[in-house]
Amino acid sequence: MKLLVLAAALLVVASAASLSLEDLEFHAWKLKYGKSYSSPAEEAQRKITWLSNRKLVIVHNMLADQGLKSYRLGMTFFADMDNQEYRRTAFHGCLGFFNTTKAGGGSTFLRQAGGADLPDQVDWRDKGYVTDVKDQKQCGSCWAFSATEKLVSLSEQQLVDCSGDFGNMGCGGGLMDQAFQYIKANKGIDTEESYPYEAVDGDCRFKPGSIGATCTGYVDVTSMDESALQEAVATIGPVSVAIDAGHSSFQLYESGIYDEPDCSSSDLDHGVLAVGYGSENGKDYWLVKNSWGLEWGNKGYIMMSRNKNNQCGIATAASYPLV
Repeated sequence: MKLLVLAAALLVVASAASLSLEDLEFHAWKLKYGKSYSSPAEEAQRKITWLSNRKLVIVHNMLADQGLKSYRLGMTFFADMDNQEYRRTAFHGCLGFFNTTKAGGGSTFLRQAGGADLPDQVDWRDKGYVTDVKDQKQCGSCWAFSATEKLVSLSEQQLVDCSGDFGNMGCGGGLMDQAFQYIKANKGIDTEESYPYEAVDGDCRFKPGSIGATCTGYVDVTSMDESALQEAVATIGPVSVAIDAGHSSFQLYESGIYDEPDCSSSDLDHGVLAVGYGSENGKDYWLVKNSWGLEWGNKGYIMMSRNKNNQCGIATAASYPLV
């Protein structure tokens, strides 16, 4: 019996020895994210893409180690996808027809006369104004998460299912302003507990007796004005923002202050929540909450460059609800 056990152990060692470090890393990554593929052929192709992204991560992080990059990359859930597939999978048309339509009816953010005396750093998580990081999964509902992630866990699924008359398209995309319009007209939105998230389009099941919050309107922060956005975040609280998140650097972001010169300030594809701002090593940043779960970024958050010509469009379409 002992000989059989020893023989089995030797076979395992021999098998492991035949695997490269890349093979072992790929296997560990698949286990971490629960990845499985429909065929050996698909797995082989996925591994090729994964290795390509791994090389990108290694080279980028070498530059970060030399101080040439302000952020680090990692092998995220999207590491077995090329950038085109990532865009399709992560966004699903998340902001709908953002670039051809714009929600109206919001009040204009009024800045304090003479300029407000703002703190150097703000993080609304410290005051309990931000809910736990969630995962929108394979549904283009970023707009719903951006609109509901402040203070109390509200029903993203209700927005997905019920706000179509206001221009939203469920898992096919929508806008935060249109979500606020719906909540106002509906005289409230249910709690997440009473109307949990399903990541698919469904029939509207709003329960008037389970309302967790109401909305009397919403405010649009002056477009393209990072100073106005800073004042809104500092004096009001977390603010819904739209960004360009379509680059491989965002796909594989892990930590540090994200700085992507190729980011667009107008071609925006993702809705997130600005929950603070600050500076680190002389670089200004926005503290942004994503909706891709805790495994992406820094426990679901990203620090994005601030005061760099509205990089990634973070101040292009910022708004918050009036409650």
